Amino acid sequence: MRDLFPRVQRWHHGYHPAQVDEFFEQARLSYEGKPGVDPITEETVRSVAFDMVADGYQTATVDAALDRLEAAIVRRRRAEFTAEKSEEEWMEDAVARASSLYPRLQRPAGERFADAHGHGYAKSDVDSLCDRLVDYFEDGTPITAQQVRRTTFKRARGSRAYDEAVVDSFLDRAVEVLLAVE
Repeated sequence: MRDLFPRVQRWHHGYHPAQVDEFFEQARLSYEGKPGVDPITEETVRSVAFDMVADGYQTATVDAALDRLEAAIVRRRRAEFTAEKSEEEWMEDAVARASSLYPRLQRPAGERFADAHGHGYAKSDVDSLCDRLVDYFEDGTPITAQQVRRTTFKRARGSRAYDEAVVDSFLDRAVEVLLAVE
């Protein structure tokens, strides 16, 4: 069997090939609508995790494929939705989801999320991304779902850090909104 993705250099770690191959095969079957296959949603794609192993698949390449898969699922869902309803209703739903993000974005910098207990994401980095989201929602300043997904934050401790799980959950919803309108 041929590898689906390029592998890391010898002795380096990457995603477990069998796990990745299995996930993408299930995604293909789901996308094709095969009977008896559980549907793969954008949330499924966003939350999938693979073990790291020696000589595995390159993480960046697999992550990029996951991003494309998630976007394809959203595009298909949008096409199905607008075929039954309308583009206007799709956008109204996206605006409603975006509105659910806005109260947290309006909080003062340093107070947008719960403080970390121990290590977490540096508040200044997270607040900077939140400011970019505010600019997008208020002024239309460009930002893409992929840019949000690819943002990394420095590590910090205690009162200088936000809880990672809370930030990640919020950013997942922001990505969902951005994908809906891209």
